Amino acid sequence: MTISDLARELGLPQHRLRYWETRFPQLRPMQRAGQRRYYRPADVALVRRIHRLLGQEGYTIAGVQRLLAGERGGAATAAEPVPDALRRIRALLADALGADQA
Repeated sequence: MTISDLARELGLPQHRLRYWETRFPQLRPMQRAGQRRYYRPADVALVRRIHRLLGQEGYTIAGVQRLLAGERGGAATAAEPVPDALRRIRALLADALGADQA
């Protein structure tokens, strides 16, 4: 898949995908003649995941970098870790619900 195809599919500008290549060493699409980028299926899946983590789950670029670096080091799991802020919110809600029931 070309960079223009992927950018159009995700509704992103091409320069954002090129920027992500500089921030995430795991994202390395093939470069064909004339420096044209070709995203393989694994690259496409990674870009979709980065897009989801940044846009929908509220991760920062640094947070996604840490997440991906941890997985590369062998710490990959089937389930993605819950961000610390969400854990704190859940703990606060549990405390509040427990206080109301007491």
